Amino acid sequence: MSTTATRTVAAPEFVPPAAAAPGIAVNAEKLSIRFGEGEGATVALADIDLTVGRGDFVSLIGPSGCGKTTLLRAIADLVQPTSGTLRVNGMTPDQARLARAYGYVFQAPALLPWRTVARNIMLPLEIMGMARARRRAEAAQYLDLVGLRDFARKFPWQLSGGMQQRVSIARALSFKPSLLLMDEPFGALDEITRDGLNLHLHDLWARTGLTGVFVTHSIPEAVFLSTHIMVMSARPGRVVEVIESTLPRRRRLEDRETPEFLALSRRVRDALHLGYGHV
Repeated sequence: MSTTATRTVAAPEFVPPAAAAPGIAVNAEKLSIRFGEGEGATVALADIDLTVGRGDFVSLIGPSGCGKTTLLRAIADLVQPTSGTLRVNGMTPDQARLARAYGYVFQAPALLPWRTVARNIMLPLEIMGMARARRRAEAAQYLDLVGLRDFARKFPWQLSGGMQQRVSIARALSFKPSLLLMDEPFGALDEITRDGLNLHLHDLWARTGLTGVFVTHSIPEAVFLSTHIMVMSARPGRVVEVIESTLPRRRRLEDRETPEFLALSRRVRDALHLGYGHV
């Protein structure tokens, strides 16, 4: 490894603030979200109860339009609840946003094409007013963390879709949040690339102690990544079942062929079928 200032921090040393502390990262009680008023109103979420412990990885899965992304956006203070309560690291979503308590990864990487990979990662740090030398060192650390050390000076259009999403994850982690929110970040990728990123994300979570909330439509992806899987009903989105994983903490792609993995996938599929008829 290079001994320059931008390479001195090894990726496994990353520990988000409070990541190892016990407690609750996200707690929702009777959370409902309605868009519009009167007869034309749309009820997106109805009476959602959700608890995400620190260090958990929770996947939200359900039919299209069931409110998975709406729930994620509410946690991120991008959508306001109509009723109920929502706490993020013990704060209101607004307070958590101002405290930079979470990172957010969108469905598309949303990288600025005129900035290099390293400068895309540094963007939140620039906004925070961090000194240039420290920004560069932090960017190098997170490029190491996502396995893209040699691509710092490349531009987004020079990277594959999977590599762009890894840059997006690195940017979301650059200010050391203890909570990472991900809105189906691998949905547009081919199966082989998606498998590789599932493995990379799982390894990242296992090494850093991050808390993750992850939206997906894929049963295998939800089962492989998660400590808990929240299955949601068709709109208005409700909790059908929260399934706790029985798989070991550290996983390999080959584990998807085991009886335990297949049985867990069947439980999720059965809950999804129940959710389609849930009103």
